[in-house]
Amino acid sequence: AVGCLFCMTGRDGLLRQLASGEIIAQVVLARARRMVKRVVFMGMGEPAHNLDNVLEAIDLLGTAGGIGHKNLVFSTVGDYRVFEHLARRAASPLGGQQRVIPALALSLHSTRADLRARLLPKAPRIDPAELVELGERYARTTGYPIQYQWTLLEGINDSDEEMDGIVRLLTGKYAIMNLIPYNTTEGEGFRRPAADRAIALAKGLHRRRILTKLRNSAGQDIDGGCGQLRARSTLSRAPKRSHTS
Repeated sequence: AVGCLFCMTGRDGLLRQLASGEIIAQVVLARARRMVKRVVFMGMGEPAHNLDNVLEAIDLLGTAGGIGHKNLVFSTVGDYRVFEHLARRAASPLGGQQRVIPALALSLHSTRADLRARLLPKAPRIDPAELVELGERYARTTGYPIQYQWTLLEGINDSDEEMDGIVRLLTGKYAIMNLIPYNTTEGEGFRRPAADRAIALAKGLHRRRILTKLRNSAGQDIDGGCGQLRARSTLSRAPKRSHTS
């Protein structure tokens, strides 16, 4: 829905929003196969656009579902409505009990407002510095660090200048920076940095006192990144064109 240029899901676009029961059903099906201790609301959609259903699912998973509240992660590109709603939840009890308060992940991807607007063309225009300040306010209210998401794109946002920007924005903040090497997809025009470059970036941020995790981009051998499996399924179901000579 926000049209991320580097994301296969963003290219395919929005079909519809899920009901809270459909969200819960995914966890139920997953638990039939393995233990589920953590749920991140992200990926195929933007949770801020489906706020009521997402928060209803979070409430159920954090109570009847038995998942720790800090292990329910609301991942968003950043939307003023999210900060307003989550701040109210943190401040107001529900039926004499504290509401389920999720952790927050923010898709940053650049410290430059112009580049971020290009990479996330339909996202709300919130300056990266303001986004971090809004996140920091939530982190200090809830006691959960903000998890910043940064998809590493070679030659786009893996420069020393961007790393300086991360240090400038996150120094002293209650935050974790997740560096996620790009899952290469055909025809997108983006590339993942070399492994040694990604490792060097993470180590460099650590040395400058930014808690950083270099995430493993799983599923590259089967094109199993966000949206890739759906795209493959869609292509396999598409009617074949007939050719005449």
